[in-house]
Parts: sequence; structure tokens; C-alpha cells
Amino acid sequence: MDQYLWVLKDKERDLIRELEPDRLAELDEDGLLALHKRIRRARNKHTTNYRRGAAERVEQAGGRGAAAAGSDKARGRAYVFEEALSLISAELARVAHEEAEALKDERLARAREGKWSGPGSDAPLDEGVSGGRMREHQQTTGGVKRDASSRAQGARRQAKRDSR
Repeated sequence: MDQYLWVLKDKERDLIRELEPDRLAELDEDGLLALHKRIRRARNKHTTNYRRGAAERVEQAGGRGAAAAGSDKARGRAYVFEEALSLISAELARVAHEEAEALKDERLARAREGKWSGPGSDAPLDEGVSGGRMREHQQTTGGVKRDASSRAQGARRQAKRDSR
């Protein structure tokens, strides 16, 4: 990647400088996502420009091999951003995995303590539920009315059998 940095413009070089390890270490997952998006957009732009330019030269040069020489700078820019995208993707995957593991460990710790850590756990719980304890769940099929109807239906069947 370093061999092609000379073809980049100042703004593009600034974007590549953000991939330095000390700068990446300062970014959290959201910052890495924003940087990933910017690099992906630059990669798409330069890859598209390279392909269009090369495609235009093929007819004039008489073949793809002969036309390739005229696209060196554009190919270099596309290559730099492709490499940059792979670096930032790997770093983003590493950070996302670490954060997922930390969240998993936190939830497991809360579960071991017997505290509920589901959605809205920071919000006040319903009345009748002790603060922070797991709720006792009733096994239902989707609604109180439906469960009552099912029980009544079963009772009617049993009463019909009993009356025979």
C-alpha cells in the first residue's frame, strides 16, 4: 500500500493517515463505523473511476492488456483504498467482537446474580415485581383470552364425556 501513496491527493492521504494504529486505538465502535463508511465510499469511487477509464481505453488501444498501462495511477488509488478498507474492516470486527464479549459477560454476571437484564432493564419495573429480580413467567400461548378460551373448551369436552 505504501508504494502507491504518492498517487493520492492531500485529502485522500489524510484519510489514509487515520488508519495509523495510535489513531485507531482512540476510536470506539461508532467512530470505526464512520471511518469504515468514508473509506468504503472512497474505494468505490476510485474503483469505479479506474474501471470506466480502463474500459474507454480498451477500444482505442485494441485490447485490455495494451490499455492497462494508461490506468496505473487510477489502479494505484483503487488498490490503496481496497487495502485500507481491509485494514479497517479487520479492526472493526475485532472491536465489535470485544464489545459483544463484554456485553455477554455483563449479562451472564447479572443472570448469576438473579437480576433481569432484558430490554428496558434500566426502566422502572411493573408493580408487584421486586426491583431487579427476574419475573416469574406464565406459560401462555399468546394471550390471556386465548388461554381462557382454550381451558373452557377443554372443560366443555370433558363435561360432554362425563355426561355419557
